[in-house]
Amino acid sequence: MGRWEPDSRGRLQEAALALYSERGFDQTTAAEIAARVGVTERTFFRHFADKREVLFGGSELLRERIVTGVAEAPEGHAPLEAVARGLDTAAALLGQGRRDLSAQRYAVIAANPELRERELAKLADYAAAVAATLRHRGVSEPQATFAAEAGMSVLRVAIERWVTSDDDLSLPIIMRDSMAELRALTAGG
Repeated sequence: MGRWEPDSRGRLQEAALALYSERGFDQTTAAEIAARVGVTERTFFRHFADKREVLFGGSELLRERIVTGVAEAPEGHAPLEAVARGLDTAAALLGQGRRDLSAQRYAVIAANPELRERELAKLADYAAAVAATLRHRGVSEPQATFAAEAGMSVLRVAIERWVTSDDDLSLPIIMRDSMAELRALTAGG
């Protein structure tokens, strides 16, 4: 092992994404990720519970930000408008990351059915939390569930557009555009 370098977590994430892209998720081990960065496998496990957490490690923070955005929407906002506030906070958080790494993450997950399933489970968890927050704001069923599920579809579509698009639009702009598309669709009946 060489001289200590800062940001082990970030370097491990980059190495993992590169290896997952080169070899595939299933063919990559935590030991190989650690070796690429020049740290021990033990260091890897200090930062991540397993190699999947490299891809999903920030999900609790993202969930918290979305829910907080919905909860803090001004009183009287329609359910979709409150969800849009939560998505704005998500876009701000996710948009701070490197688009190239987000694109690698997207490709790795898309190539692996188990990871796609986990991604969908995370989105379902976010939707359940958002629906509960909307109900707490006084939104009735099924509107709370419809708004929450629609919002998570917007999140998924916006991220996909962001990482696969050739234009330089930021994630917050794409998120707002995607929400506008949903509003147009629902306004049309």
